[in-house]
Amino acid sequence: MIDWKQVMVRSKRGNPAPDRRVERSEAEWRAQLSPDQFRVTREAGTERPFSSQMCGLFEPGIYACVCCGSELFDASQKFDSHSGWPSFTAPLKDNAVAYRLDESHGMIRIETVCNVCDAHLGHVFPDGPPPTGLRFCINAVSLEKVRSG
Repeated sequence: MIDWKQVMVRSKRGNPAPDRRVERSEAEWRAQLSPDQFRVTREAGTERPFSSQMCGLFEPGIYACVCCGSELFDASQKFDSHSGWPSFTAPLKDNAVAYRLDESHGMIRIETVCNVCDAHLGHVFPDGPPPTGLRFCINAVSLEKVRSG
């Protein structure tokens, strides 16, 4: 299971290879996604906090990338962080999410992206609950629930 030290190493030295790659042109992404989904996933935007009902939904299931359908998070790893965005303690698989150093907005953070299509998901922080101590703070518009538990 990944921890903060491994997140930092991957953000600086590289991430595990994904199982597959999905690449599309900007026009193809725009045709597939809603304007909000495009702004968040393809332009590294952020949705308003508490703007999604997903924050308070805790039914069993699997959440996938809205862009490429890659399965990213299991609802069993979801928790209420009171941050305004859906939060998870770990990705579904070790190579599902990639980590990038983000020095925008005068801060140093770790950006999380889909490892298959590079969609911006959100950020990860070292203030989550056990067992990982991580809080994957994810934009709801970057996810879709693809399977129920």
